Amino acid sequence: MMLSHNPIVEPFALAHATIVTGDKAGTILRNMTIVVGADGRIEQVAPSIETSIPAEYHYLDGTGKIVMPGLINAHTHLFSQGKPLNPKLATPKGQRMVATFAHSPLGKPYMAATVKHNATTLLESGVTTIRTLGDVGYEVVTLRDQIDAGQILGPRILASGPLMAIPEGHGAPLIALTSGTPEEARTAVAQNLKAGVNAIKIAATGGDAQEIGEAGSPQMSVEQMRAICDEAHQYGVIVGAHAQSPEGVRRSLLAGVDTIEHGSVLDDELIGMFRHNPNALRGYSALIPTLSAGLPLTLLGQDVTGITDIQLENSKNVVGGMVSGARQAHEAGLMIGVGTDTGMTFVPQYATWRELELLVAYAGFSPAEALHAATAVNASILGVDAETGSLEVGKSADLLVLNANPLDDLRALEHPALVIAAGHPVWRPAPKRFADIDALLDEAYA
Repeated sequence: MMLSHNPIVEPFALAHATIVTGDKAGTILRNMTIVVGADGRIEQVAPSIETSIPAEYHYLDGTGKIVMPGLINAHTHLFSQGKPLNPKLATPKGQRMVATFAHSPLGKPYMAATVKHNATTLLESGVTTIRTLGDVGYEVVTLRDQIDAGQILGPRILASGPLMAIPEGHGAPLIALTSGTPEEARTAVAQNLKAGVNAIKIAATGGDAQEIGEAGSPQMSVEQMRAICDEAHQYGVIVGAHAQSPEGVRRSLLAGVDTIEHGSVLDDELIGMFRHNPNALRGYSALIPTLSAGLPLTLLGQDVTGITDIQLENSKNVVGGMVSGARQAHEAGLMIGVGTDTGMTFVPQYATWRELELLVAYAGFSPAEALHAATAVNASILGVDAETGSLEVGKSADLLVLNANPLDDLRALEHPALVIAAGHPVWRPAPKRFADIDALLDEAYA
């Protein structure tokens, strides 16, 4: 499966810039030049005084600019923008209505345009690689292939297609294929793989709950999830699991999932299972906390969020576990990536930078550790570290150019000066923002 963009680009050199390498130590290299070839790959990373720039290469003066690897968001949804959703649409009846439209002759082109717009928004915000984890159909697979063919400019995409759920389970019917047995689950995965997905998502526990305690309650058996993981792993495809309780996390890890999405309070047994997971693709599992997706619902008033008393109570229980689990995982030295659950209520596509701030504020990360998680660690977790995640010779030129040092203030990531995806520049990036949502989030996190 291709994970790189069309290679034909105008070669260039970005000179006299300060590089934030994105390593865990927060290494800074001053007065550096990055040379990018016509194949969209990095040819040189060296002190400017030592760099030889071919005459035909376009010269960009990076004086006063900060350059770092492009961000990676390991948990996105491209079917919505992140504005508050009508609570009625979270009900099974509401989801069936939306699903009917999304798969209709009118809905399909609408969804194609929506996912393209949202992927562009992510790119313009500095995110050069994404993984979707729950799509309406295979519209993101199509978008990924268009990007890879050089037909349009966008981020590198790992596309999941519809997620795997039990009948009437989390995500069903809007963004899920449902199954009741291991055999049916394996068939559903095979359907996704045949359609060209390069990621798989499981709804291991409840989510958009209508009853107290439903959020986080286990939904899929270990046997079903093991069938899903085995089928996906045969083709080198990683599996993420929506899991919001200790039991849901335990079952998912037993089944061999590669990433736990959201998470819960951990204990020594679960920490050990993350570290050594013989059923996972690479022998370990990672945590993607997605604090951006839960905290606003507990920090903002119900008059703003529009959620019910039941949804608020469930959110408090789940979010408390997510925050505790992220902190415990960090203290234990587990692999922790960055994903925001974009498209969910109060999670705009352009706000990946906020998740880094939340990891610092709530999970004990340093700014350098947060940047490292959103670049090199995410690349390793997603299996694209040979292509991206760091500024090294031979890797794809996925660059984020900033006006200030994010190690001093992560909010420097909010307004990139330039984004480069596989050597293709996005000049004057300006994603459409929602001033009202940004103001609410600023207030919530103050």
